Amino acid sequence: MSDSTRGIPRREFMKAAVAIGGSAALAACVDRGGMPDVPKGPSDLSTLPKRQHAWNQYLSTDDYGNFVAARHKILLFLNYSGDGTPDESERETVEKSFRSLEHAYKRGNDGLLFSIGYSPAYFERFGADDVLPKPKALASFESPKLDEQDAVMQIESDHAQVALAAEQALLGNRDELNGVDVSGITDVFEKADRRTGFVGHGLPADNQDVNGIPDSKPVPEKAPLYMGFKSGFKKNQASEDRVTIQEGPFEGGTTKHVSHINLHLDQWYEQDSRDQRVGKMFCPVHAEQNKVKGVGNNLGDSSEMDDECIDNVKEHARTRGIVGHSQKSARARKDDSPVILRRDFDSTDGGQAGLHFVAIQRSIEDFNKTRTEMNGDDLSGNSSVGERLNNGILQYMTVTRRGNFLVPPRSLRSLPTANP
Repeated sequence: MSDSTRGIPRREFMKAAVAIGGSAALAACVDRGGMPDVPKGPSDLSTLPKRQHAWNQYLSTDDYGNFVAARHKILLFLNYSGDGTPDESERETVEKSFRSLEHAYKRGNDGLLFSIGYSPAYFERFGADDVLPKPKALASFESPKLDEQDAVMQIESDHAQVALAAEQALLGNRDELNGVDVSGITDVFEKADRRTGFVGHGLPADNQDVNGIPDSKPVPEKAPLYMGFKSGFKKNQASEDRVTIQEGPFEGGTTKHVSHINLHLDQWYEQDSRDQRVGKMFCPVHAEQNKVKGVGNNLGDSSEMDDECIDNVKEHARTRGIVGHSQKSARARKDDSPVILRRDFDSTDGGQAGLHFVAIQRSIEDFNKTRTEMNGDDLSGNSSVGERLNNGILQYMTVTRRGNFLVPPRSLRSLPTANP
């Protein structure tokens, strides 16, 4: 569907508006498509989950039961603007703002989803340096900038207008949403950075005219992500229970790792064959047995990382000269269960094809262990698999930023102390 005045596809326009942000972008979205008819949230907020990260029950699902993520995404990085540590009046200001958003829009991908997490730097304000680990480089070949802002908010909706309106309310630029009085957080927080993105059928294909993707426009129309394959299979994702902190002052919360990755897909699409892409993304067996049709929807609710793939990673490196990203990462499972829940998405921030890799897990160590397996250091040197070459999808990615955050339960989400 093209806009009648500018000839810009509607999906592309809405994504661009989210990327630009601000009141003008929101006004342009409303001018193009109006405000969507989204139900209000509950009047009794105690009916909402105690966990900030409890999103799955509010997401749509596909024909195979996989959860379908909201299409438009905003990461809003914040710094506490006060001196010392927050006081109760500031906590009340922040909580009032969050509650007003929950009243304004129903929770869900077709309404609004949001959460806030706090960094090690935030907790150091309280003299605590052991709440969660500081971010660091996680491979010998990466040198990311480390995010040390006090907090990050993740804001999501299928509707660009809703995501933008919620952000504008938080920033104090709107006092009404969906017929509900709302308030902002700018008396307490300063905006430090803003990152955006998208995920879902059609959006990567609509937005592939960026650095890092060949001019031939190779991204399939049905692909939910730039690399052309489906991800987020239900059986390859940790459950929300699995990623929830089970004890201690932040019981009911979780941890979040946020990284940004630049994608370099010229060789991926213009030199690698289809079989090579399948082998590097999934497992060489998948390519040999033609398991993946199209973008991989035929796989149902699992990427089919069975013992043949997981137990033979080193053998595949030696005999096939290639190992798959999924088969390496699957080695981090505990009790045959995934340990991280991915909520990542593509991006065109800075005119570059990128990926905001957002992972939630019970402890940051769970993420670090998964990344260690993905690095495949044990596979290089004794085969044609190198440090990055033929080593899953490592050669197509450059990590530019990393940050660690603690996502408290909803009851502690507004400027928590280090030991509430």
